[in-house]
Amino acid sequence: MTTGIQELEPVFRTAALIKLTEFSDFTPDNDPHGEHDFGAFDVNGEKLFWKIDYYDRAMKYHSPDPANAFVTRRVLTLMLASEY
Repeated sequence: MTTGIQELEPVFRTAALIKLTEFSDFTPDNDPHGEHDFGAFDVNGEKLFWKIDYYDRAMKYHSPDPANAFVTRRVLTLMLASEY
């Protein structure tokens, strides 16, 4: 969760997290590669993005093989669209 999200009211953050966990609106337009690693939705008129990044196990570099859970750590970030 970015600082922009953290600075908003707890009720907003809760609504955003609920929408995030329920997100399933993947289409060819917003997920052209079928990776399901990015999404966008609105909460109370505010546009939010989420994305997943793939790091090596030490969290220093990008994963050498994002599909391999033994060499990858996945980090999901929730942010205001204005922070992207």
